[in-house]
Amino acid sequence: MSKLTNDQIRQNVRGRYQKIAVRNETSPSSRTSADNSCCDSPSDFSTISAKLGYSSEDLAAAPEGANLGLGCGNPQAIAELQAGEHVLDLGSGGGFDCFLASRQVGNEGHVIGVDMTPEMISRARDNALKGKFSNTEFRLGEIEHLPVADNSINVIISNCVINLSPDKQQVFREAYRVLQPAGRLAISDIVTTAELPPEIKNDLDELYSGCISGASSIADLEIMLQECGFTDISIEPKDESKTFIKDWVPGANVDQYIVSAVIKARK
Repeated sequence: MSKLTNDQIRQNVRGRYQKIAVRNETSPSSRTSADNSCCDSPSDFSTISAKLGYSSEDLAAAPEGANLGLGCGNPQAIAELQAGEHVLDLGSGGGFDCFLASRQVGNEGHVIGVDMTPEMISRARDNALKGKFSNTEFRLGEIEHLPVADNSINVIISNCVINLSPDKQQVFREAYRVLQPAGRLAISDIVTTAELPPEIKNDLDELYSGCISGASSIADLEIMLQECGFTDISIEPKDESKTFIKDWVPGANVDQYIVSAVIKARK
């Protein structure tokens, strides 16, 4: 198979998100093994979100249709958001994490969600209207080219999205650009704990858009962050995440190679 370009990889990821955004329900008979991944939504959103670290209060706070059961952690739990802060969510999906952040920063704060899938942006905007979130907005764009002003953000959150970018270094450059001085990253994402087997690493379609083959090592991510100028870098793998990662591709033992991690850094 010929090597995919970065744009082709983005198109594959965008196509997967488009399908998630527009469907209401998926019958069990129509689902594939890939539908268990972090970047597809299981039939029981509340159950998987609880495993990711969201409380019942979190699940009840967002408008119906915002929680799509996506992700590999809970960036809200590590972001330490304060009233009045400006927050940016990279890959905001249906808006779930944005709406939770909105509660924490209050009316004096502001939350921006960026997603490259038009259908996701439409869904999130509808959810914002339903929930009357006046301090939250959603912008169409790629996280490698953020539609956000320089030095305008206090905190960047993201949930299992940066691994999907074919140019992670550029994502971190953009994150550094838009953060205010002393601004911080609070990210949940997938990292590798061992070298991916060729059959996984070279799958730039289903397993890439499924948050698996695009994962980077902790060492590589630390280098990327350092080269962008970030300090106070901390990447903490969460071994307990293997309990749900093992189900992403049944029988493939992907939990032997990847794990969810908490990624923190400061500008």
